[in-house]
Amino acid sequence: MLRAADVTRTSRRAALPTWVVVTLACAGQFLVVLDVSVVNVALPSMRADLGLSAQGLQWVVNAYAIAFAGFMLLGGRAGDLYGRKRMFLVGLALFTLASLGGGLAQEGWQLLAARAVQGLGAAVLAPSTLTILTAAVPEGAPRARAIGTWTAVAGGGGAAGGVVGGVLVDMLSWRWVLLINVPVGAVVLVAALLWLAEGRDGDGRRLDLPGAALVTAGLAVLAYGISQTEAEGWTATATVVPLCAGLALIGVFLVVEARTAAPLMPLGLFRRRAVSSANVAMFLCGAAMFCMWFFMTLYAQNVLGYTPLEAGLALVPSSLAIVFGSKVAPRFMRVLGARNLAAAGTVVAVAGFAWQSTMTVHGTYLTSIMFPGILMMLGAGLASTPLAALATSGTAPGEAGLVSGLVNTSRTMGGSLGLAVMSTIASARSAGSTTPAALTEGYALAFRAGTGVLLGAVALMLVWLPRKVASN
Repeated sequence: MLRAADVTRTSRRAALPTWVVVTLACAGQFLVVLDVSVVNVALPSMRADLGLSAQGLQWVVNAYAIAFAGFMLLGGRAGDLYGRKRMFLVGLALFTLASLGGGLAQEGWQLLAARAVQGLGAAVLAPSTLTILTAAVPEGAPRARAIGTWTAVAGGGGAAGGVVGGVLVDMLSWRWVLLINVPVGAVVLVAALLWLAEGRDGDGRRLDLPGAALVTAGLAVLAYGISQTEAEGWTATATVVPLCAGLALIGVFLVVEARTAAPLMPLGLFRRRAVSSANVAMFLCGAAMFCMWFFMTLYAQNVLGYTPLEAGLALVPSSLAIVFGSKVAPRFMRVLGARNLAAAGTVVAVAGFAWQSTMTVHGTYLTSIMFPGILMMLGAGLASTPLAALATSGTAPGEAGLVSGLVNTSRTMGGSLGLAVMSTIASARSAGSTTPAALTEGYALAFRAGTGVLLGAVALMLVWLPRKVASN
């Protein structure tokens, strides 16, 4: 009788309209992406309320990003082994509870811990959203449209984050940029529990928990060591010890991955030129471009005197630019080729970063935020699509999800370490001063450093990336 009931429930779920499944998958992805950007406009308010240091402020962003990057591949593998619906529910529940904890935090460490748990929940949730969607929609034009919707929702989450965060901070408090996830997450959780069907493609392999723990700990300790250089210097024990420990943990991670039967990150994939070159390029681009939102928001509020809402609205054009760039990139790929488009898009971003590095204390919106921001994010959109296409080209169908996860992981890891480095550069230039002039000099130097990183990425792309996307 129990088995018959299970079959009945499954058939009812299967009979649901496809748009219901697509909507639930997109809702989960929207929450994950929204939370990357929504906290940016709340950072000054968080710092004032909880007494966070400049270093602590960057960890509000980095605690989420490092946990997200470090456990993303593990989350995708768990979905294959234990069921995508199950992992969707586990990830969403963890994300929602952590949002509640962060919104109620009374101390800085409590907020940082909640952000790390949020990142873990997002790492479990995010891979399941795409696999649930592709399993529910047949191949061909319908699936292409569904994936297009999923991609647009992801871009829309980034674009909406600044506005939503600004409204919540202005009208309520910074706490609501986290608490808003609780009712939304609860509704999506109940709907997914009732309507989503289970599915898995497991082959009996174990999860690589040691690998996930090592890479996440290595990145976190390394980022902490980098952040210590601003206050202690590069040769101080407080800096050298975590830097060496972080590198050692990452080295142990590589050894474990080379020897385990079911690695989190199969190192053999990097023998392929397309995979290795595209991931290194994505790492470098992420290291520069991830910082843009962080510093632009701080510049708008701390120097130009924008309110949180005004800062969020100010970044809407650049947020829409990355959506537009991602949408038109496939058309340009057919004309220019993947490698040339990736390099050209990065050059556009270089122009934006170089322009932004000329910011002044009395900058205007059009020339100090809007136009350089559009160039930076348009370039990011144009470059990311061909890099992802190159990284996943020529791979077997069973590896496509893993390689796609590697690209996202490389970009997020690059962003986490890049933010630690750029924040240290900016703080060192400001020399502890919080005057608008000193802050502007620090932010400008960070954008100049980002310009240099992106120029290096362009050179790497032209020399190392394959010319075309290989067929499967």
